[in-house]
This record gives sequence, structure tokens and C-alpha cells, in this order.
Amino acid sequence: MAGTNSGRPSICPTVLYRDAKAAIRQLTEAFGFTELSVYEGEDGSVLHAELVQGNGAVMLGSKGRGGVFDTAMKDAGPAGVYVVVDDVDAHHRRAVEHGAEILMPPTDQDYGSRDYMARDTEGNIWSFGTYAPEIQG
Repeated sequence: MAGTNSGRPSICPTVLYRDAKAAIRQLTEAFGFTELSVYEGEDGSVLHAELVQGNGAVMLGSKGRGGVFDTAMKDAGPAGVYVVVDDVDAHHRRAVEHGAEILMPPTDQDYGSRDYMARDTEGNIWSFGTYAPEIQG
């Protein structure tokens, strides 16, 4: 993802989970994200979390907390997120070692990328590959 001049990503996918803590574990352990911040409510729900990989970030939280975003996402289906990684095969091995459901093994694509696809614990689709759009500023 391309960042702004301040080094912050300009696009952050946001996903809500029934079990946000389990999602954070999977995203960090199996998919190699780094936990930047996690804010919990008094009931233990995840109010807001930020995980990073490379110069990109994903924000997530617990479903069912109320509010405009939670209400808007109530009946939303799974999301799909593409993450650029340097070594697809090593990344894939890590995901497999942590029990991630692999939908497509590392595959060379006609457009020059090498990708694999996995499903997280709540059905969201995560694609990891070497293709990175070149953003012209």
C-alpha cells in the first residue's frame, strides 16, 4: 500500500470479527502481522486494533459493539485483502505451520506475481503475493 508523505498508509482495510482476539492471534502468528495497538473495552471486546505488515496496516475490532460502523457491517459478507510480501513461499510455510486454511498454494500468475490465498478463522480471504501496484504521485 502506498503511504502518504508522513509514512502512514493512505488505505487501511477494516474488518470486524466475532472473536477479534483470535483473529489478532492468527494474523500475527500465521500471517506475520505486527500488533501496533489494541484497545479493549471493559467487557474484553476489542474496541480497535491496528496491525501492520510492511508499510501497510489493517484495522479491526469486535462485532456487536454498536455504533455506525458496526451497524453498517452487520450483514456484510467476508472481506478480501491483498498483502504484498517479499517471500511468498516462506510466508505460506508459516501460515501452514500455524494451521491456516489454504485456498490456493503459492502459484505463479500470468501477470508476473507469485501469490497464495488463505481463509481466516471467520471466512475473510487473505491473498499474499509479490505484486505491488506502482503508484504514480
